[in-house]
Amino acid sequence: MQSGTISRVGRGKFRLGMSKIYIPETSSKMRTIFKKLKKEFPYIETCIWNSSSLNEFMVHQPGRFYLIVEVDKDATISVFYFLKEYYQPVFFEPKNELLNKFSPVDKEAIIIKPLVSESPVQNVNGIDTISIEKLLVDIFCDDVVFSAQQGAEMRAIFKEALAKYSVNQSRMLRYVSRRGKKERKESFQKYLNTIQSYGSKS
Repeated sequence: MQSGTISRVGRGKFRLGMSKIYIPETSSKMRTIFKKLKKEFPYIETCIWNSSSLNEFMVHQPGRFYLIVEVDKDATISVFYFLKEYYQPVFFEPKNELLNKFSPVDKEAIIIKPLVSESPVQNVNGIDTISIEKLLVDIFCDDVVFSAQQGAEMRAIFKEALAKYSVNQSRMLRYVSRRGKKERKESFQKYLNTIQSYGSKS
């Protein structure tokens, strides 16, 4: 039962419900890649996660998944060529057309992306991976890699995540600000307010 418990979701912001921390699943493949990268590039920041982590929040399950490897921007090309020696297919910031053409449903493509500085990551089973705040902001900001999570599906993900886990709104807003334009932060804040308003009425 959740009533009577207050969770902190940001500076000066609270909500009723249990304070449950989001812990994404990690796989042996993720651990292997993380170890390889740390051995070859010991000083880079890394975040590895699988888009299948979104499944628990989605209404419709996508037919393919991506293993997303985010590293320091200056190291992305080096990491791309390094991982191509061990795995296929590997993409560097792909466009929709490329993903649709070269990513069959029976393969787990690896996508290399630059890691935004001060991204809200967490260490799970020895792997630096996503937090719930990073997950939500990333699907909002990237409609290419997360094309299957847009529209009504994204609303479902946000509502389920906010209801199920403790989400730090201040942390999300700091992260979305680091992803670029001021307008993006404003649109994200507006979207978040809409989701929360809708959820309170349902």
